[in-house]
Amino acid sequence: MKNEKIAVISGANKGIGKEILIALAKSQHTVIGTSRSDEGVAIINQTIKENNFKGAGFVLDVKSIEAIANLNAFIQKEYGVVSVLVNNAGINKDNLLIRMSEEEWDEVINTNLSSLYRMSKEFLKDMMKNRYGRIINIGSVVGLMGNAGQTNYSSTKAGLIGFTKSLAREVASRNITVNSISPGFIDTDMTKVMTEEQKKMLLNSIPLARMGEASELAAAVNFLASDDASYITGENININGGLYM
Repeated sequence: MKNEKIAVISGANKGIGKEILIALAKSQHTVIGTSRSDEGVAIINQTIKENNFKGAGFVLDVKSIEAIANLNAFIQKEYGVVSVLVNNAGINKDNLLIRMSEEEWDEVINTNLSSLYRMSKEFLKDMMKNRYGRIINIGSVVGLMGNAGQTNYSSTKAGLIGFTKSLAREVASRNITVNSISPGFIDTDMTKVMTEEQKKMLLNSIPLARMGEASELAAAVNFLASDDASYITGENININGGLYM
């Protein structure tokens, strides 16, 4: 019998995405994690195997409509219909706008923002037929407050909120909720490379005076994916320690 609780998490091999995969798997979801690389998929499969979770990892280019369609077809054949979609995959190519190349702009927009369109459109089809679904988009605090050197990245995360609210209105009548989460500074591999002085300056700007944990964000995703959040849609939840209120 195919599992009815199937979740797809893009960018699930590390950091926030990995913790989201773990949280949803612990809530009895079959988890399908994606990564851009074979190495990332190996990490996902190792995580699933070590914890006796149900699911698997897959290489996925979120810039390819064909690849996304092929993944969905395989999931339906092997597992069933996806009921939870977490759009977490993203990249950054930081630069001051005056120095930013068109490639740096286009690559970030295409990966972070246009992938929302591709992924959501593909997996929505069967959610609408089933009259049930949860779409959760992972944004960033910089989409709300901006950040020098990140006009491309900030634009994608601001656009993500508009996308979330608009899609929520389109599919609410089909019992599908669409929400987003905008994390602040989360303790991941990206922040571990900061110097002590950089960390000190950062913590001084956060009212709670600490970085967030990826597991805290994952808990919010797990809640939004649950029936307890069935009356919440079109919302953006800030998880940033008070950095932006």
